[in-house]
Amino acid sequence: MPLSALSCARRRTARLAPVLGAALALTLASTQASQAGGREANGPTRAESGVSAYLRSVRDRPEALAAFFRALPKGADLHNHLGGAATTELLLRLAVEAGYCIDRTTLTASAPPCTGNTRPAADTATDPGFRRQVIRAWSMQDFTPGQGEGGHDHFFATFGKFGAVSALHPGRLLAEVSTSAAKQHQFYLETMLTPAYSGVAALAAKVGYDSDLTRLRNKLLAHGGMDAVVQQAMSETDSMLKEFRTAAHCDTYHPDAGCALPVRFISQVSRGGPRELGFAQMLLGMELARRDHRFVSLNLVQPEDGPVALADYRLHMRMLNHLRGVYSDVPLTLHAGELVPGLVKPEDLRFHVRDAVLTARTDRVGHGVDIRHEDDYRELLRLMARRHVLVEVPLTSNAQILGVTGPEHPFPLYRRYDVPVALATDDPGVERTDISREYQRAALTYQLDYRALKDLARTSVEYGFLQGRGLWRNRDGHQVVPECARDRLGDPTPGRRCAQFLASSAKGTVEWKQEDAFRAFESELRTANAPVEAAR
Repeated sequence: MPLSALSCARRRTARLAPVLGAALALTLASTQASQAGGREANGPTRAESGVSAYLRSVRDRPEALAAFFRALPKGADLHNHLGGAATTELLLRLAVEAGYCIDRTTLTASAPPCTGNTRPAADTATDPGFRRQVIRAWSMQDFTPGQGEGGHDHFFATFGKFGAVSALHPGRLLAEVSTSAAKQHQFYLETMLTPAYSGVAALAAKVGYDSDLTRLRNKLLAHGGMDAVVQQAMSETDSMLKEFRTAAHCDTYHPDAGCALPVRFISQVSRGGPRELGFAQMLLGMELARRDHRFVSLNLVQPEDGPVALADYRLHMRMLNHLRGVYSDVPLTLHAGELVPGLVKPEDLRFHVRDAVLTARTDRVGHGVDIRHEDDYRELLRLMARRHVLVEVPLTSNAQILGVTGPEHPFPLYRRYDVPVALATDDPGVERTDISREYQRAALTYQLDYRALKDLARTSVEYGFLQGRGLWRNRDGHQVVPECARDRLGDPTPGRRCAQFLASSAKGTVEWKQEDAFRAFESELRTANAPVEAAR
């Protein structure tokens, strides 16, 4: 797809020099970068140790710390909802351009004309108080739990308020989100969207529900019904990417950074809707992942604690188990365990992650916050480690929605049991965060050194669903594949065998580019002379 071209890692790190300080040169004066084969067998390289030392030296210097994490190569974002990832400012701009209206009481956007209790969205440009009101209603900006509304309810309510606007120009949303990721030195993005909703909803309503899942699947596929929905989804994606390329100036001499970022899509399934709709969306997601390389998986969305989501949770896992038997080549990622005590009954905390892993056979889990409350959770953690089931961890999201932070969060527990983890953003526009802040939050909260941050970034790409073999011989050890073992990691001119391997693998190519970025990052840290405080 057009988004799959890769930018030069050197170009991405060219502006690193003004980010780093004179003190850094003293800290790293004696370090040398490893020239081949990745890390030293028994520990970090001297370059990695030097970067860790620098990181320790700036932990109490906010500007230097922010600059460090902005420049750090940060792998992939594997848990990102496109509608919630765009900034509230972009959504407001789209609302103004479309002449949309905003309800004075609920602050919900709607199509014109602006009558009754609504006022033009354009008023946000001239009324600062109204603009602040809307931004706070459409995001977590300045949110403080209390007065009958917690973070969970406020967060999920935002989507209903700006949903009419976010649906207007998905290509423009993608342009902003992908460019933000690329500028923050990420190399791959998987973002969730809801394909062909009108078509799949109409087909599901026409077919109805059948508890015999084989029969239900056949009904949805009969007479070209699902095929028409797949074609609708592909057409919508074509239109979105055309709009994206225009918005991001991809076909000009000055393209935005997002034009070079490989992006893949994950189909969203409404876990709070009718059973026939949920299954139809699952089937659509499987068909798209098999037939259109731009789509790689599916995921269940909407609050996991919703009444239908809770009542049908095990049914949804059985539905996915059935479809996995038919579409064994399609990987799966699932929101599971985005729960805490008090949000649901105790018994609902005991099996969501387990069923996602054992019944649905998911490859990745999103959130997994309630893991300590699962039946025999230690055995489950060991199983996840053996099966290489990655957990996507959006720390800010978990803090805002569930109130789980610090030692209460299972992030260090997963790492202690060798369960692979990747940091993610979830809905950074709503949360008012970005991937750099997520890495900084993780490093400061859990005392992570540079080697740990580097491993997190590598793991995030390795466990992405981008096509092709990964660069690493084993997924969690980061030992390079034989084809590239004689080459310096990230070398722009690898040997013949390595070049052939990279040419055959989109994932391997992304990982190779990231290794070049790591090398450049470590080199810049060793030689930079400009003060950190000057970085912006």
